Amino acid sequence: MTAQPSTRVDVAIQGIRLLDAPVSRRSGAGPSDDGHVLLNGVGAAIPLNPRSPYSVRGGRLLLDGADTGMGVEAVARPRFYDLQTADGTSYEKIARLHSSHVLATTVVQTCVRYEESERCRFCAIEESLAAGSTIAVKSPAQIAEVAKAAAELDGITQMVMTTGTSNGRDRGAVHLARCVRAVREVLPDLPIQVQCEPPGDLSVIGDLYDAGARSIGIHVESLDDDARLRWMPGKGSVPLAEYRA
Repeated sequence: MTAQPSTRVDVAIQGIRLLDAPVSRRSGAGPSDDGHVLLNGVGAAIPLNPRSPYSVRGGRLLLDGADTGMGVEAVARPRFYDLQTADGTSYEKIARLHSSHVLATTVVQTCVRYEESERCRFCAIEESLAAGSTIAVKSPAQIAEVAKAAAELDGITQMVMTTGTSNGRDRGAVHLARCVRAVREVLPDLPIQVQCEPPGDLSVIGDLYDAGARSIGIHVESLDDDARLRWMPGKGSVPLAEYRA
């Protein structure tokens, strides 16, 4: 059987029966109940589903026992996960491996919009904190320390930083800029993407760039105001004009 383009979509929906997924997440922010794998060499976060028709044998993806023509490789546990800071904080609680070569962190794990009446219906940012799998605020020094180790030990090639929204006019972007700057001081060539709400003071976007961010994601989620207010009542209160500015 030859894998069709829809195979990757279907396995993302139905999941995979995979006994060993060293890099995975069970709850909280980001993909949960997933295993990080490479499908024909391309990274994917696939739900671990014991009832899925997809399984793995000999590094091949099977559908109801038949070879789809697609190779599968579980992403290995990174070595930096076994380290901790001088104060005893696990590196894994500061930043996580996404796919095989991407380091990701949420620099502030709380959000001003996380009350039930305000939160985005698809977001679980504070559940990671409640589960004890992360810390509330990562300092620039902590993130730089982990990034340097991840690059040296596990060959990460890019980094993504996101944040919960703060009460300030910058909505969290100022702390992001500090964290980016700290990482670029130890890894000057590492590409870094940041993600945040549009800051009230747009000059902060320039600060993010000057700090070393080379991609800035400001995610509107939907251009339909009714959908925005239904699915993200807090974030939906930010006018679309601020995203277009």
